Amino acid sequence: MNWLDTILQGVLLGGLYGLFAAGLSLVFGIMRLVNLAHGDLIVLAAFLILVLVTTLGLDPFVAALIAMPLMFAIGWGLQYFLLNRTLGKDILPPLLVTFGLSIVIQNGLLEGFSADSRRVFAGSLESASVNLGPVTAGIMPLMTFVSAVAVIVCLNQLIYRTSVGRAFRATSDDPVTAGLMGIRPQRIFAMATGLAMVVVTIAALYLGTRANFDPTSGPARLIYAFEAVIIGGLGSLWGTLAGGIILGVAQTLGAAINPEWQILAGHLAFLAVLLFKPRGLFPRAAD
Repeated sequence: MNWLDTILQGVLLGGLYGLFAAGLSLVFGIMRLVNLAHGDLIVLAAFLILVLVTTLGLDPFVAALIAMPLMFAIGWGLQYFLLNRTLGKDILPPLLVTFGLSIVIQNGLLEGFSADSRRVFAGSLESASVNLGPVTAGIMPLMTFVSAVAVIVCLNQLIYRTSVGRAFRATSDDPVTAGLMGIRPQRIFAMATGLAMVVVTIAALYLGTRANFDPTSGPARLIYAFEAVIIGGLGSLWGTLAGGIILGVAQTLGAAINPEWQILAGHLAFLAVLLFKPRGLFPRAAD
């Protein structure tokens, strides 16, 4: 039963990693943009939720609802006014600009909040649990996993069943032809990044309520997100969730054998998938 519980905790942890990675996968799938500031934007959203909770006394979930449109606006503005200028056949400019953005965000947060670790308190939910047959699961990890599945379902419905989704797919396939059909790729890309920032806010809510974070926590979140995306297959949203689960299970199994092996086990699982399936388990050009 201990191993069963370990695997369950890994699956639930994978939901958090899937949330970290979903926005990254969405942006890459639509515009082939690798955002090195993604982890820092998650931490920025976590601090925004923290400020709303501490200054206005709001429930963390209400604070996240308020933070979502703010993060959408930040994402839209970053893409429209900055990142769109870097897109092209050369992948280096977006990497350099988002790397610089990462440094700016980290130093801005250090200036505003110091290097102290923070946490968003969720009250009794933090310690609440439910029995699932022979194992027990925490309410917050369960909510995280359910939220991850809901996010993937909603994104797939948006992409495949709405006019906005058709514009996303058309622009991803051929932005020049899409522009001739009346679609403005710059606005579509900005909307996609804004949508990714909404997902980032959901990820930040569970990051902030389940673990401590500080202004320099972003790069570690970025690594987990990258690994989940690559394990699942570039551009595949369901693959991203599967990649997060594989990463989470590998980490919890490693920690069960030796606590020092937790992070290493996740990296080894990533390398094993990369060795045998270089394009990931479920590769798609866009999901």
